[in-house]
Amino acid sequence: MAKALLITYDDLLRYSNMSGNVDSDKAIQYVSISQDIHVQRLLGTDLLEKIQSDIIGSTLSGNYLSLVTNWVKPALIHWTLVELLPMISVTIGNGGIYRHAPENANTLSSEEVDSLVSQERDFAVYYSNRLVDYLCNNSTLFPEYNSNTNEDVNPSTDNNFCSWVL
Repeated sequence: MAKALLITYDDLLRYSNMSGNVDSDKAIQYVSISQDIHVQRLLGTDLLEKIQSDIIGSTLSGNYLSLVTNWVKPALIHWTLVELLPMISVTIGNGGIYRHAPENANTLSSEEVDSLVSQERDFAVYYSNRLVDYLCNNSTLFPEYNSNTNEDVNPSTDNNFCSWVL
């Protein structure tokens, strides 16, 4: 199946503090990664594939359009930033792996980047929890939410998006 992204580069710019001078080719791969890792865990394979199919066919509408616009996009934007922030200044090229340091600017320390990632993760978890609550309360509107089989990813309904548990 062809893959459609549920947010655009413009969505990232509009709903985050990301600057428009970030290369869209560098940022968009992290949308794809975040969609594969985080959104698929929230929606399950079947619902994600249904939405992607509708986007590709230009038929996304009704409850599905509302789901993507109001619930999925905010979570995906912040999960994208969680994945993007640690890597944004790193380039892998023929000359090796290097970090950009623009003139008249200071690069952030590792601790400062970690703090930003932590803040974005908090936002992402909040929106993910809201998305899961919405889907659990409205699962009859989305039959694909509970139709996963075999190697499909089943949606997570436990709202535990932390990397550790106390």
